[in-house]
Formats: sequence, structure tokens, C-alpha cells
Amino acid sequence: MKFSRTGLTWALAAVAVHVLGNAHYGFFRDELYFIVCGRHPAFGYVDQPPLTPLLAALSQSLGLSLFALRVVPAICAAIATYITCLLTEEFEGGVLAQSVAGLVMIVAPEMMSLGFRLSPDTIELCTWPLIALWTLRLTRGADPRWWLAVGALTALAGWSKYTVGFFIVSLLAGMLLTRERRALKTPWLAAGAMLAALLILPNVLWQAHHGYPMLQLLENDYGKFLLKDPPFPLQQIVIMSPLLSVVWLTGLVWLLYRRGTRFLGIAYVALIGVMWAFDAKNYYPGPVYPYLIAAGAVPIEQWTSAHRFWRAAAVAAILAFAIPSTPFVLPVLPLKTFVAYQKALGRLFHLRFHVDRSAGNDVPIQYYADMTGWPELAAAVGEVYARLPAGERTQAAIFTSNAGEAAALDVYGKPYGLPTALSGNNNYWLWGPRGFTGNVLIDVHGSLREDRSRFDSVTLATVFRNPYAMPYENNVPIYVCRGIHRPLAGLWPKLRNYSYGFDRL
Repeated sequence: MKFSRTGLTWALAAVAVHVLGNAHYGFFRDELYFIVCGRHPAFGYVDQPPLTPLLAALSQSLGLSLFALRVVPAICAAIATYITCLLTEEFEGGVLAQSVAGLVMIVAPEMMSLGFRLSPDTIELCTWPLIALWTLRLTRGADPRWWLAVGALTALAGWSKYTVGFFIVSLLAGMLLTRERRALKTPWLAAGAMLAALLILPNVLWQAHHGYPMLQLLENDYGKFLLKDPPFPLQQIVIMSPLLSVVWLTGLVWLLYRRGTRFLGIAYVALIGVMWAFDAKNYYPGPVYPYLIAAGAVPIEQWTSAHRFWRAAAVAAILAFAIPSTPFVLPVLPLKTFVAYQKALGRLFHLRFHVDRSAGNDVPIQYYADMTGWPELAAAVGEVYARLPAGERTQAAIFTSNAGEAAALDVYGKPYGLPTALSGNNNYWLWGPRGFTGNVLIDVHGSLREDRSRFDSVTLATVFRNPYAMPYENNVPIYVCRGIHRPLAGLWPKLRNYSYGFDRL
């Protein structure tokens, strides 16, 4: 692989931005869940492959650290930025084109977001562009044995998130519809595919052994997250910033116009079509944008070559366009300041953010709201647990309505002596009641006490309030239930809830 000094410079800039900006506010609910899952190593989990949870748990080996966890996505963002510069060079872009691509990779909202929080998409951010780069080189006559590397990298991405399958199918469709199909006429392609299948097989077998819970989850959630307005393709422009989208849209047109790169443009169109049809969340195609950004930077370099002023103006415009959106995807402002900024921006541009303002509270966007209140929730449950008589504490179980709450109690509950939390949501359901009968039970959110006939007595112990939380995590009632009529082991099959929709649990 070629070495790019310009790429290295922008990769270092990317990691610096994220290391300085990432570790604020607190753990996102999913990050807490990843940590807990990773502490139970397995070849799979109900709602995800194993790589992200294992990385999350590994980052906490020396103790609980938000900084250590967020270093992982920072490194992935740096690798993705470097690969984007290599792609720009592959498209015959010079230093300026690589610099434009590197800068856009750092400041574009969706790219910045993927480098901020640890998620399965974070790993894909650096694997998809590399797959595209190696495939491009294969169409240009590289040693066909590189299909083995593509297969291995596809498996690595698959160990992070299954959506890489959509990308691979779209990429192959692009090749089959163009003359680049010639690169597919080699036994090494089949060898690469077999290698990918072999490497991903343990996870497939895990899913099969547990009745394919991921498919059940997707079926349960189908249609719940689809935004009708604007349509899925236009949402891509929104999440990448309408102004900065000029770069990747230029890249898409440029790829489609040039015969040797047309398959990559077709692959993007196919990917958006397939994900739209399958009700994907709007950020799922995010890892595909690096190669579009790389392509868009090349004509920008050519158009501004006549005068240095235009080159400086292009860079200045990118930075100026990035400033308003940055606080929404990187926690660079104190939370109270961000809430005020969000409110002011909403009034100025008549924007409606995904927030709740009930009871006069100004809640930050969901990603930030779900980074608040978790240590305080553990403390509130800890107080309830400490008030139980000693005889009851030894048998008390804690049941929560969703995996995020359960993970927060498991991560932050140790100082209060809390037992391992239980939940019917996702992988917590697979872990079962862990030997607790439920005869004494602290019910966080009251999902079990809704049927009072299950217990001899139900007492409201406290209500947890967090003014920055989403509505489904604010004013959370915490009950103490005693005298369960049917042990938890008997109730457990009915408590299964495979879903991502925490507000619907």
C-alpha cells in the first residue's frame, strides 16, 4: 500500500480533534451496554456481532474510563481519514484534493459523529473505504490474490455490523453493470468469499443456536424508525450537512461520469436504494461516504487550480459550513451551553430537533440526552436497595425496562453493592433471571409491577428525575415488590423483548 504524508497529517489531525472533543458528557446508553456485553465474551449477541462489545470491554481493562472508550472511535476516524486520502490519490488527486478530502472527513457531521461515540458503525467507518480502495485497485489490474484481503476485511466488518452485506452486494452490482466485471473473473474471488464465510461462521452459528434473535429484533422494530419526511435519499444530505454535501454529491457525479470509476457510483445508488427498501436508519450508509468525499475533492482541486484565492476560499467555506453543526456531533460545549445553543439555533432557522420539552425542560438531542443521568440513576437505586432490611437485601433482584438502564446499574452499581441487574430486553433476556426468584424485587420503571397480581405488595420507593433525559428516562418510578406469586424463572419466557426502541419498552 502506498504511503501518503498528506494522509498521515490529516489522520493525526482527526485523532487530535476526537481525543480532545470526544470524552465529555458521559457514556451513551449503548456504550454502557457494549461494556457489559463485552464482559460476557461470546461469538455473538442478540442485537449485534461481538467485535464492538469486546473492544468496549477491553478499553475498560484498567478501570472505568470514558476517555479510554472514546479513543477507539477516534482511532477509527483517523484510519478512515487516511484511507480517504489514499482514495483521493488513487483518483489522481494532488495534495490539495487530499487536504480537502481529509478536512471534510473530519468536519462533516456524519463522519464526525461516527468518530465520536463507540458503535458498530465506527468500525465500518474504516473498513468500508478500505474495501472500496482494494476493489478499485483490483479493477485496475492488481494481483487478484487481493480478493483474499477483501474477504478477510469483509468478515472483520461483519463482526462489527451486518450491514456490510448490503455494501458488498451493492459493490458487486456496480461491477456487474460495468466493464469492471472483468475483475470478478478469477478463482481468487471465490476464495475470498469462502474466507469471509469461514471467518463469519462462528457468529452465524451462534445466531442459529439462539434462534436468530437478530432477525426477530429486526422484525419487531420494522417500520418504527422510518422517517417519511424527508425521503431517505434526502436524509443523507441532511446528516452530511446540506452545504458540505456539495463535496460528496460532486464526487458521486464525477464517479458516474468516468468509465473506470462508474461502478463505485452505481454501488452508492444501489446501496441507498436497498437500505431505503429495508427501512434502514438514515446513518447506516455513513461508512460509504469517504470514497465519495475523496472523489469530490478531485474536481474541486481542478476547478480551483487557476488561482490560490479560490483554493483558500474552498477550504474556508468548508470550515465555515462545519461550525454550526459541530456542537451537535461533538460535545465541545458544556451541556447547559449546548442546550441554549440548540434552542437559539432552532428559533433562528425554525428547526425542530428530536427533543422533549415537557414540564418546561429543555432536553438536548437524543444522543446527548442518553449520555446523562446514569450514575445518578445507580445512586437512586442504591438508596432504595440500602433501605431494604438486611434479610431482604440478600435475595433482592433488580429488574429494569431496558438494556440501557440495566447496563448503567451494572457499570455504576458496584459502590452501592447492587446485585447484577435483570431485564427482558435484548441480551439481558438471554442471560436469564440469574437465580433470583423475584420474591423481593426492585422494579425500575415499573414494567413488572404493571400487573399487580404478580405480587403480594407493591410500594413506590422513589421517582428518579433527570431534566436532561429523554422523556422515557425522566420521572422514572422505582418500586419495591414483595411476595412474587410465580418465580421469575416461570415468568421469564413472557418477558422477552427484542427491540432497539427504548421509548417503546
